[in-house]
This record gives sequence, structure tokens and C-alpha cells, in this order.
Amino acid sequence: MHLDALPDSARTGDGPMDLNAVRGVSRAISDAHLFVYLVPETAEEAAELGVADRGPAYLAFRSASMGAVPWQVTLAAFYNFSPRAVRAMAGVWDVAPPERWQAARFSAVGRAMRRVGVHVTDDHLAEARALIDPVVAGADYAGKVLAAANASVALPADPLVALWQQITVAREWRGDAHLVVLADNGLGPCDCLVLHTATGSLPAALARATRQWDDEEWSAATARLVARGWLDSHGVITDAGTAARERIEVETDEHCAALWAPIGNAGARRLASLIAPITNAFTAAGTFQAVRGQSDLT
Repeated sequence: MHLDALPDSARTGDGPMDLNAVRGVSRAISDAHLFVYLVPETAEEAAELGVADRGPAYLAFRSASMGAVPWQVTLAAFYNFSPRAVRAMAGVWDVAPPERWQAARFSAVGRAMRRVGVHVTDDHLAEARALIDPVVAGADYAGKVLAAANASVALPADPLVALWQQITVAREWRGDAHLVVLADNGLGPCDCLVLHTATGSLPAALARATRQWDDEEWSAATARLVARGWLDSHGVITDAGTAARERIEVETDEHCAALWAPIGNAGARRLASLIAPITNAFTAAGTFQAVRGQSDLT
């Protein structure tokens, strides 16, 4: 889609959203959200609730905003996980109800931010909220299951954690939009993982360990991508595959243009800069080492 063809909902008073601004703020949002899956505080909070296994804990924390849904609903919302991976969360709501998981998630976020020394001045925090709040309030949540669920969660009292939760809504909104684009391009749950790992931005071992697709399923997905010309016979991404993956990202950006239209290009770029201290602090603490490619898959 050419920028001039973007719908009115993706336009601001200054004209259509710049997809570079959309991509930039989307990356900043994803980066500022990511640490919750990697910090020890999250595992500690899960253990306090009675779940020591990282897999079920991750699934419970991330899906808690949806309520006590069966694992099959989480599977549908998360898309690129295998059924065997998500089935492992069965029983987590018996250990603790979703509201306790959500509260524990906020506790982990606050503790981790304090540990690494995230510092956002009061003025910058207020400015960031003034930008992201109308985005969250004005978003169209049709078909955006995880984003809508997170938007329904009451914001915590801690101002920095409350900002992180608003960031989470925007992050999950893009993720929900991305799933629509993947499906529209005929990329199933395992196929999209195989293609992503082929780019080299996500280790295949990490993807397979967390999403738990077996050898037969992984090989079948690889064969489908080879048949499309997106991978060669050795599983190496082709020029056509690289172009296809970038097209999928652009189509996702086009979906997200309407999300950021309430604050326009300047607002999107300013928000990205205001939340950068979150990512910078966790980067300095070494939190993201060896897992940077995971940001758009978690």
C-alpha cells in the first residue's frame, strides 16, 4: 500500500503517517516491553505463586489479562506456539487466579526497573503518558484480543509501571495486527517461525525450545517455504523470502498507522525517545544479551 492510499484513520492533521515513524515507535515499544520475559524478578514472582517452570509461567503472565481462559484460547492468541507448548499451562489458574498473576507481573516489572535504575523524570513520564494514553484510548480493538485484554486491566499505582502497561497495550496491538498479516500471507504458526529464524535474527534453537515444534513439524514448514521459493533447498532464505518478510513487516506497519494517528509522526517519534531510558537501562544491565531477535515473537 502506498502512503497516499492509507485510510483516513491513518492520517493526521499533517497528512498520512510516515511508515518510518510507525516502524520506529513500534520497535521502541517492543524493546521497552521485552525485559519482563527475561528478568529474574519474573521467575521469582512465579515461584512465589507456586509455578517454577518458565514455560507455563510465561504463558500465565502474558495471558492473565484475558482472564481464566482455557489453554486453547491462549494458543489461538499467541499463534506461533505449538499446542504441546501451551498445553503445559493447564492448571495455572488453579495455582493462582489471573488477577494474582497480573499483580505479580506488575510487581516483577517494578522491582526489575528499580534494580537496573530506570530513570524517567516526572516531566518526561507525564509527557509520555500524554502521548500514549490517547493512543490506547482511541485504538480500534476489533480483532485485537491481547491488546483489548491488556487495555481492560486497571493501571497500577506505580507511575512507571503504569506507563509500562500502556506500552504493553500498544505492543500487543501490533502483535495482534501482525497475526492478521501472517494469516493473510498464508504463513502458519510454525512457518512464520522457520522464516524468521532463517533471517538470522532469532536463533532456531531458542525458537524451537520455547515454541516446541518437533522435527517433523519443523521440516514440513521448511518444505512449504522451499516450495514457495522463500527458502532454498538447504533452508537458507532467498531474496524472494527476504522480500516477502519485509513486505509482511510493511503491511503490519500499514495496519499500525491508524493506531498512532492520534499523535502523528512527531508524537510517535517523541514517544519513542521518551521511553528509550527503559530499554537503555536493561541493555546496560545485560538483560538482552543473546535474545534480541525474540522481541517481536514473545
